[in-house]
Amino acid sequence: MRSSIAASFLALASAFAVGPAAAEDAVQIQRNMEAFLKAEPACAEFTDECSICKVTDGQPVCSTPSIACIRKDYVCTRKSGE
Repeated sequence: MRSSIAASFLALASAFAVGPAAAEDAVQIQRNMEAFLKAEPACAEFTDECSICKVTDGQPVCSTPSIACIRKDYVCTRKSGE
C-alpha cells in the first residue's frame, strides 16, 4: 500500500517538474523578445498571444501566460507616443 502511494506521488510530482527542455524554451523566448525589441525600438506594448507585455523604463514587463497557450511571433500593439 505504501509503495503504491509513494509511486503515485512520484508520478504526480514528475508531471509538474520543470526540466531542461522548459529552461531551454525560456531562454529561446527571451532571445526572441530581445530580437523583437531591437527590431521594434519604438514599440511600447506587444503580445505573442500568450502574454501581454509593456516596456517600462526600457525593460519588458509581461503578464503570466495563459494555461492553454500557443505562442506566436511578437506583434507590436502600441508604439511609444500613441
